[in-house]
Amino acid sequence: MKFGVLATDYDGTIARDGALDPDVKAAILEARARGIVAVLATGRILSDLRQAAGNLEFVDAVVAENGAVIAFPNGQSRLLGRLPPQVFLDELRRRGVGFRTGQCIVEADAASAPRILAVIRELELPLVILFNRSRLMVLPQAISKGTGLREALNILRLSAHNAIAIGDAENDHDLLAECEIAVGVSWGSVALQKEADEVLPGNGPRAVAAYIQQAARETRLPRDRIGRHRITVAASEDGRLLEIAIHGRDILVVGDPQSGKSWVTGLACEQMILQGYCVCVVDPEGDYGALESLPGVVVLGGEDQPPDLPDVARALRHFDLSVVVDLSRVPYEDKVSYLKALLPMLASLRRNTGLPHRIVIDEAHYFLHEPNVQQLLDIELGAYTIVTYRPSDLHPDLRKGIDVVVVKRLTQPQEVQTLVTMAGNRNVQPEWTTIFGGLATSEAVLLPGTEEAEGKLRRFRLLPRMTPHVRHRTKYFDIQLAGGQEFVFTDNGQSVGTPARSLKQFVSLLASIPVTSLGGHARRGDFSRWITGVFHDHRLASSVRKIEQRYRLGHLDDVRQSLATLIQERYGFFS
Repeated sequence: MKFGVLATDYDGTIARDGALDPDVKAAILEARARGIVAVLATGRILSDLRQAAGNLEFVDAVVAENGAVIAFPNGQSRLLGRLPPQVFLDELRRRGVGFRTGQCIVEADAASAPRILAVIRELELPLVILFNRSRLMVLPQAISKGTGLREALNILRLSAHNAIAIGDAENDHDLLAECEIAVGVSWGSVALQKEADEVLPGNGPRAVAAYIQQAARETRLPRDRIGRHRITVAASEDGRLLEIAIHGRDILVVGDPQSGKSWVTGLACEQMILQGYCVCVVDPEGDYGALESLPGVVVLGGEDQPPDLPDVARALRHFDLSVVVDLSRVPYEDKVSYLKALLPMLASLRRNTGLPHRIVIDEAHYFLHEPNVQQLLDIELGAYTIVTYRPSDLHPDLRKGIDVVVVKRLTQPQEVQTLVTMAGNRNVQPEWTTIFGGLATSEAVLLPGTEEAEGKLRRFRLLPRMTPHVRHRTKYFDIQLAGGQEFVFTDNGQSVGTPARSLKQFVSLLASIPVTSLGGHARRGDFSRWITGVFHDHRLASSVRKIEQRYRLGHLDDVRQSLATLIQERYGFFS
């Protein structure tokens, strides 16, 4: 991930005895000069912070009063809560509790917590108490440094998935949890250190200054910090949930045609999108359009011409948008040409802005087999999910960069051999051949070599999808078509056999149609065009296009069995 946001606590982290450390201030200014946005998150009342730190223009935003107040250098501010009612304040005074008020919070000595809690309970108020060392704050419910940071970044159009947070005390837990990398300082709360991705050694703010300087110069969030941010894709055979870390990793999804590769990839995309990651899916065959039902997902393309690159780039500059680039109706040669421009643009955009967080490339064997793969992808980003039924066709440089391999049903010996070679253990080929070939549609395996596989071939059962993928519509299988809608088989321009007036009849006729006739239709894309134009079943047409494409590329000798099986499975009919 690109480091784009620094979120830091004030007291105890970058300030000692209330005074801002000058080295930290210089480091923050240096980071901002490199394009990093700095946000100061504090429990202090804003007026107190100004008195302690002076001019706050050394940061881009301030989250004050533990998340209840957001302020910007131009003087604008926003309140995310409101001050407790007057009756509460009056009752505290009546009971002799000393306190100070900000715009939204009440601040007091931590020792007064029992008396304050008693008032909250008696008045039945929606307030919480949060401790910060020797002080406490009374806040509206659901207000924290984390919620305040999230709102500040929404205003700035930035993602917390590009952020590093640094804190020291009890009220920093939510701040660190909100960001991609959480840093606890070694001189602060032990409980916070246990929750952090890393603990910063040292004894005060100067260590924070050095850390900020180093992180700003490297500009990448540390690749080896694989921690909290994971997607849950399955349950393993022993019932445990399988969670896969996605930070800084290139992932390969492989399996036979119609084995469910795009299904499991879509499942992973759903979880990343719902966690707030920006995802770009390169969708050559129209398999991912259903993701549009999720918040913040747009589908570009789906026409005879691919979407303009500036439109794709413009959409992906918004951290809360994910994009599906639908190329299903674009001719193969045009797809290849388009991706030679799209993929480098995506890599450049991500390196410069940090977005999209993940780039998914389906049908990758068609586009990523040539030596120019290094010009198409920036593999060092650790941002790709590659989907293919022919890993052997991927360029060796790409296969070397893969960190995680997920396998659906796989029966082709050459492709099993490719995975065995990638794993570096030829002795496992007989075992893997048996396991891969016996996987059910709902199953997959994770290859050894990743932390989550636990040193073995880990078999698991996939969780259900949130968005629809394939809907079986049996009623369409036997419906009789009107005149002019039937499929007419031809060979050298002459009609062959009986026209197919339903999908059921189409399947039954395949066995009697000459191979040369079927091959001609496949090369021209007639089957997928008929299904799209007559049945408007774009999902089925997408899968048929894949069969036609495999035939054109010489990966399939006869399309009849593949077409028959696909249509029967689609509509839940088995002869």
